Amino acid sequence: MQLFSGDTPLFLAPMAGVTDYAFRTVCAQHGADVTVTEMVSSRALVYQDRKSRGLLRRNEGSLCGAQIFGNDPAMMAEAAQIAAGISGCDFLDINMGCPMPKIANNGDGSALMRDIPLAGRIIRAVADAVSVPVTVKTRLGWDRSCPSAVALARAAEENGAAAITVHGRTKAMLYSGRADWDAIGEVVRAVSIPVIANGDISDPEQLLRCRAHSGASLFMAGRAAFGDPWLFERLRAALRGKTPPELPPLADRVDTALQQFALALEDKGEHIACLEARKHFAWYLRGVPHSGFYKEQISNISAFSDIERLAKEIKRDLR
Repeated sequence: MQLFSGDTPLFLAPMAGVTDYAFRTVCAQHGADVTVTEMVSSRALVYQDRKSRGLLRRNEGSLCGAQIFGNDPAMMAEAAQIAAGISGCDFLDINMGCPMPKIANNGDGSALMRDIPLAGRIIRAVADAVSVPVTVKTRLGWDRSCPSAVALARAAEENGAAAITVHGRTKAMLYSGRADWDAIGEVVRAVSIPVIANGDISDPEQLLRCRAHSGASLFMAGRAAFGDPWLFERLRAALRGKTPPELPPLADRVDTALQQFALALEDKGEHIACLEARKHFAWYLRGVPHSGFYKEQISNISAFSDIERLAKEIKRDLR
């Protein structure tokens, strides 16, 4: 099943603790064609963990996938059915690339790059369990001595995956060093399913370099979008050969932040929304001259009225 095309080239990466319903909604409004939920444990879903289920709320304005992780094919199949049912997602994404020790050391995420047969069985079990397309997100390999992205991509294709995302780093690299877009190109040439290039796509120039090196036509941005959902508008302009737009005025950016926090308030309640607004609001002020005074206050937000007051003061005092 063809899921993605040149009409949907820009993806927001799934990022734990960041890509919640509110942030995904705002990014979709500003040009992210495809969004994916934070990763959710298959075990937590099967055991009916309420918090995990809450992460799967689908946003409007884009294609939206639900991402799950785990290492047991049967449990992953059951969790996939639950996730698809809860979210009404357009596709189901399997995390086979998370490098964090608490995930990988448990045999999940990037650990599956070291067991391609098991990875294939998981993909097949999930693909057989749900009616929506199944995708996979992975990395180049466990480390440089063990590149496995091509083998995993072929296994994914053989076992029913509709697409695969490849982050151009190994598990050992975490988020350091440079993404290897040429290595992503090897995956692009090895399979016939769509390959989404991920890693260091931080601005229009980097996007065009990634396209030239990898030969990919689909691209996923992650950390560069923190506090900057307009990144996707700039990336789209570059893909179309147009001059990327400038960032909106600070007042407009603050209004967008307020919109995001209001969505989070509705989704999670005031306490959690305010705790998470601390990091998101600081990201929105990244690079703004003389914003340190307000960032310090943002770190103590405890009520939505605090957010509204600070937004008003920032719009008045900073430009």
